[in-house]
Parts: sequence; structure tokens; C-alpha cells
Amino acid sequence: MRYSLARLGIFVIVAAGLFFVPIQVDPLLRLMVALLVSAVVAYLLLGRLRMQVGEQVAGAAQRRAERKDRLRSALAGEDTPDEPAR
Repeated sequence: MRYSLARLGIFVIVAAGLFFVPIQVDPLLRLMVALLVSAVVAYLLLGRLRMQVGEQVAGAAQRRAERKDRLRSALAGEDTPDEPAR
């Protein structure tokens, strides 16, 4: 959530800055330039936050895979080492 808000904040700041540039350019073009510039700025500034998000996603995927394996074993009737036989 923090990463998304940081990206959005960077975009808003860059877009606001571009709207104060005194050049006659279509507003849609300014927003597209702001999107590109903010993506580069976010890539450079938010590396640590991006790594944290990646670790959280990887951890969630690993937990999901473990639960899937436990469920598959339980449905196959196999005993798992962390659960006692009933």
C-alpha cells in the first residue's frame, strides 16, 4: 500500500510541476510525460520499498504453496510430519 501511494504521490507532484511549465502543450500529452517521468523517478527513488513489496509477495506465494501441498497430502490420505495421525 505504501509503495502504491508513493508512486501516486510522485506522479501527482510531477504532473503538477508540468502544468506550471509555460509551454502550450495538450494536457493529455503533459499527463503522459508526467507518467513516464514519474515512472523513472519512482524506479530510482523507491528501490528499497519495491524490494520489501517483492519479499512480501514471495512470502505470501510460498505460504500459499505450502498450504496447497498440505491440503493435497490430506486429501490423498497421507500423514504429514507436523500433524499427528488420527
